[in-house]
This record gives sequence, C-alpha cells and structure tokens, in this order.
Amino acid sequence: MSNGITRLAPSPTGALHVGNARTFVINHLLARQNGWRVLLRIEDLDGPRIKGDSSAMIDELSWLGLEWEGPVVRQSERGELYRQALNRLWSERWAYPCICSRRDIEIAASAPNLGQASAAYPGTCRGRFADESQARQGGRPVAWRVIAPLAPMLFDDRFAGPQSVDLASAGGDFVVFKNDSQAAYQLAVVVDDSAAGVNRIVRGDDLLESCARQIHLRRLLGFDEPIEYWHLPLVIGPDGRRLAKRHGDSRLCYYRRLGCTPQRILGLIGFMCGAFGSRREADMNDLMEAFDIERMSRSPVVFGPDDDAFLAGRKA
Repeated sequence: MSNGITRLAPSPTGALHVGNARTFVINHLLARQNGWRVLLRIEDLDGPRIKGDSSAMIDELSWLGLEWEGPVVRQSERGELYRQALNRLWSERWAYPCICSRRDIEIAASAPNLGQASAAYPGTCRGRFADESQARQGGRPVAWRVIAPLAPMLFDDRFAGPQSVDLASAGGDFVVFKNDSQAAYQLAVVVDDSAAGVNRIVRGDDLLESCARQIHLRRLLGFDEPIEYWHLPLVIGPDGRRLAKRHGDSRLCYYRRLGCTPQRILGLIGFMCGAFGSRREADMNDLMEAFDIERMSRSPVVFGPDDDAFLAGRKA
C-alpha cells in the first residue's frame, strides 16, 4: 500500500463544470491505481466570489462516484493556523506589510524610470514599516507579501515535465494575507497540505506558476516533506479559451437536469483522457481499468458541440 495522500480541493466560487470534473476524476483514478488516501478540502476563502455553501458541490462529487476519507476540511474555519504561519514568516523577515493598491502597482510598473512596463510588484513597501501597526497609521488597508526568490524556482512535474519559474519577474513579491485579513490562496494551501500530510497533488496546469510560489513558501516555513505534482492541461472551448460561460452551460447540474447520468460524464472523461476510443457510458471501475495517464495528451482538451450533445442526449 502506498503512503501517498492526495486531496480533492474544490472552491465554491461556482458550480462544478466538465473541466473541474475531469481533473477531480483523474485525481481519484490516480489515487485508486496507486493506493493513495484521498481527503476533501473546501477552499472557501475567496470572499465575494464564494457562492452559497458547498453542499451541492459535495453532492456532485459523490454523484460522480468520488470517495474520500475523514471529515471535510473547510479553509474558512482554519484562520488561526494561517495567522501562525504568517507570524513565522514575519518573525524571519520573509513577509512584510504592504499598503499598495492595485492602482499604485500599475502606476509604478509604468513609470519611465523602471524601463519596460511589468506586472511585477516593485517592492515599494519592502522594509518600509517596522510592524503592521505602523503600516496602518496612514489609514489604508494592509496586506502582507512574501519576498520572491531572485533565482528561478526549479521543479519536476510528473506530467508537465521540468519547470523553471522566475517569480521575481512573474509578479514579484506576492500576497500571502489579503487586506481583508484573510489568508491568500498560496499560503492557505501550503499550510493545509502540510498539516494533512498531503504529498500527491493533481490539478490544472494553470497553477504551475502558483506551484512555484507554494514550493517557495514550503521552504520558508520549514515544510520539508517531498511532494509529487501532476499538472494537467485544461479543458478549453472551441475558441481555444478556458472553458467558461461564454461557451454555453457546461455545469454538471445543467446536464443532470437534462437526465445525464454519471456514467455518461465518466465515459466522456474517459474519451477525453484517451482511455476510450469513442464517447460511451462507463462506470468508475470501467474507467479505472482503462485509464493510463501516460496515454493522455499533453495539450489542452477541447469541449465542443459533439461533447455537449453526448451529455445532453442529443444527436450531434
């Protein structure tokens, strides 16, 4: 039995769609094939973007046949752990308070003396304040940033291959606590993964740059346990852009209302992954027997009219 631990980590910023489902199912398949434990964590820190509770999302994961162990963890209930991590970063002077607004950063990035415009944070507040209380004296909200490394972050991804990410130019010093006093995504996932012993992470390749930030944070916080990563190509629309509302309704709840079965969703995911030669219904056991991650395309997967028609039970 493997000692691998992975997690399903949906965010209730919207209903699950076909692209989300594909990533979660692949994560589940890899876990079953390799004997990993699976945990469930709800990443509900994204403030105004959170839409309702997570019960419908959890129901949809169960409907697909995904399973996990132990209680559901919710990031919104773990604020004290994130604050402790921030205090450690501050005590070692890797983190600092920042009062810059987005507008401030845009103006600094376009200033003539900085040469070519860049989206990277220029470090305006690094070393500027003795502590958070001093930063608040001007009446502006305070966020916390972590100093980005000067050298590129190098890591090997089990699916995407060797990676080199220059965080100093890709955003620069990054936010770990937002100015609403909530932990930012980068810090929260690092703390949660370490606390749960997660050492196998499967997610979309839009998070490769975030992965470099998280590896940097893990090192600063002394989280030395090795992690293996699989960053998968996204599901996109026919226009080549990330699957979204502009491509029509691709939510699981929409297809469920049309009478779509879990077997139809799983069969389409199997076809998208190269496990099946055509779109057909399949259960999780069928998919597990046929699935081989080495047969998956390294390119984004297009969700088109034929896929929509198959899920909706219409002729293409």
